[in-house]
Amino acid sequence: MGDTFLTRRRSTPIFLICLAVLVLVVTLMSEPAGTGAISTSFLKTLGKTLCLCLVAVAMDLVWGYTGILSLGHMAFFGLGGYMIGMWLMYERTRLIVAESLAGAPIPPTDGEIVSAIASQIFGVVGSSDFPLVWMFAHSLPLQLALVVAVPGLLALVFGWLAFRSRVTGVYLSILTQAMTLALSLYLFQNDSGLRGNNGLSGLQNIPGLSGLPQSVISLWFFWGSALALALGYIFAAWIVSGKFGSVIRGIRDDEARVRFLGYPVEGFKLFVFTVTGIIAGIAGALYYPQAGIINPAELAPIASIYLAVWVAIGGRGRLYGAVIGAAFVSLVSTWFTGGQAPDIDLGVYTIQWVDWWLILLGVSFVLVTILAPQGIGGLFDLATRRRRKTSTGPDAGSLRAPEAAE
Repeated sequence: MGDTFLTRRRSTPIFLICLAVLVLVVTLMSEPAGTGAISTSFLKTLGKTLCLCLVAVAMDLVWGYTGILSLGHMAFFGLGGYMIGMWLMYERTRLIVAESLAGAPIPPTDGEIVSAIASQIFGVVGSSDFPLVWMFAHSLPLQLALVVAVPGLLALVFGWLAFRSRVTGVYLSILTQAMTLALSLYLFQNDSGLRGNNGLSGLQNIPGLSGLPQSVISLWFFWGSALALALGYIFAAWIVSGKFGSVIRGIRDDEARVRFLGYPVEGFKLFVFTVTGIIAGIAGALYYPQAGIINPAELAPIASIYLAVWVAIGGRGRLYGAVIGAAFVSLVSTWFTGGQAPDIDLGVYTIQWVDWWLILLGVSFVLVTILAPQGIGGLFDLATRRRRKTSTGPDAGSLRAPEAAE
């Protein structure tokens, strides 16, 4: 076998094999294709978890490898969900309107159908006209293009303005958080064109597939999420394995030195920031049809902070660590907040995990930071007795050769 990024990064084929085994096992245990041991609701949870793993890989690429602590990547994630949600809501409403008007004595015109669709969608915010942002909502191919274009363009413009001004460190983190907050507050307004606080709902009802049970649709989305995660992971592994990966790790560890060596630092950072924004948008486009609803609260800055926590717990600077962190926190969070964790009666006080989950997550983040700064991925390395002279995670030194052999 030739020297490829798959052979240089031994964790990549191992991860892909584990993901393939997971898909096979879940499929065989699902309701439509197997024994039904896994319920449809849990199948949706697994599908959504894979989408969160994908956005965590993007976050690790921009933070763990390039050193840019972005607190705005969940904004790109949400925008991807809004873009696909617009088509889902438009097309589902169009089918309902067309069916209701089918028995009218005089067949409705196209303009009347569009007007009825707009009234159905925007009546909740006191409007009956389509805003300009919905101009392509009737076309699935165009909305899919916007899933990539809108988050990518926002990341490109924001990154170009920030990086050309050489904003770095905590100041850049604050700027990304401010961008997310501004976008969230704008979308809360009814005149934003995206139904304000109501958001987009009913996204789990896929147009044209009303005859299929949700169990089948959930399995399809699970497969799609797994495929997207596999391709995103391979792409990220390819980026960090070659010379490009060495440069961005150098930027992470000593940006001034890389700039002195003549590399266009701003160009590298802008590329990573834009590409990871696009990846986050694709992950969001797969996530929200499984969640069924999206509203501006999903873009709140706290969501991006959670994303950083997932990557830190999993082990930043390790792609598989980001996946482990996102999957672990997502599944444990579902268990605690879904009422499955039993309450603990202390006599004078009853611990209800629904209320205590966020505190538990914060304590876990602090403990991991203090006791295991390389995250769960670092513990995994220790457990498998992988002896390495240096970590792939950020440190104070310059890039060393063994980092590329992960």
